[in-house]
Amino acid sequence: MASVSVLNMDGKEVEKLDINDAVFAAPINEHLLHKAATLQLANRRQGTQKAKTRSEVRGGGRKPWRQKGTGHARQGSIRSPQWTGGGVVFAPVPREYGFKMNRKEKEAALKSALSAKVRDEKLVIIDEFKFDEPKTKTMAQTLDAVGAKKAFIVLGGDAQTAPTDAQKNAALSARNLEGVRSTYFLRNEDKDAQKVDVTSGLNVYDILKYDTLVIEKNAIKAIEEVYA
Repeated sequence: MASVSVLNMDGKEVEKLDINDAVFAAPINEHLLHKAATLQLANRRQGTQKAKTRSEVRGGGRKPWRQKGTGHARQGSIRSPQWTGGGVVFAPVPREYGFKMNRKEKEAALKSALSAKVRDEKLVIIDEFKFDEPKTKTMAQTLDAVGAKKAFIVLGGDAQTAPTDAQKNAALSARNLEGVRSTYFLRNEDKDAQKVDVTSGLNVYDILKYDTLVIEKNAIKAIEEVYA
């Protein structure tokens, strides 16, 4: 296992943490990274575009002039595509842009993204974000201290059913910073159903988009429990 420094909010090292190689030192599959990022962007598309074909445009039922003898090209309808106000050839219709990606492929892509950040030394682990109230200035100072101005922040972990007040304040503190995004990785254990429901905003696209990945220490353990 690789050993990574754990920093406090002042940017000082407080301990060393061993991270699981199965998650943070996995083979980097560029094809799956591209596929996962493309899928995420495709799923964001509304797909509500619509234009009318010649059969949907109102009017044009009468032949505009007789077939022969006018000197004009023959025409069957004023709603044909070549006419102003006519229908569109191969008009776009509402559709879904998403496509299928297997669960194992998604997991491999996420591991590849995390491993790429470790390889490039762009992973920063914070022992804990301690915010009594939302404070953008404090979050900006923290990110400057750890060298992560353009950052994707991951909060959470420890089988919580909801973010703590400190985590909520941290997320609100990062909301107005340019080039910074925050999310949660929370594991909700339902003992009655004997299953683990993962509620997570951790995703390949944001990991790749932002320069530095900043993760709370307890979220590291939760990620390893799910993906190792």
